[in-house]
Amino acid sequence: MRRAFLAAPFLVGAWFGQGQPDDKGEMWLARNAPDGTFQVQFRSCTKGQALDQVETGRWSLSGDTETLQVLSVNGAPLAQKELYTILSHDGARQVYRYEVTGFVYSSRRVDDKFELPSCETIS
Repeated sequence: MRRAFLAAPFLVGAWFGQGQPDDKGEMWLARNAPDGTFQVQFRSCTKGQALDQVETGRWSLSGDTETLQVLSVNGAPLAQKELYTILSHDGARQVYRYEVTGFVYSSRRVDDKFELPSCETIS
């Protein structure tokens, strides 16, 4: 789906963020590909121990609404649609709201080789 890249090249790349509702120690690394696919690695840290989860699927942008079609979680098939409203974006940082909960997330662009930090570094 080359159209996703042409419509929203500013979303392509790797994005790192921290914090979830009820879990400020959680972090994620989203990789949006030009072909409209994505992979997000989530890491939740409890007492220095990591619990990782990986979601894959497809992304698209229409106006200020980013739609994620989650197709798998840790390799298990899933069909889930998530809608996010982009509140601000400057190429290096973005702020967006998950429409189901209203929770506002922020992330920053990182190098494609970036990896999630260990739990010891944030605990």
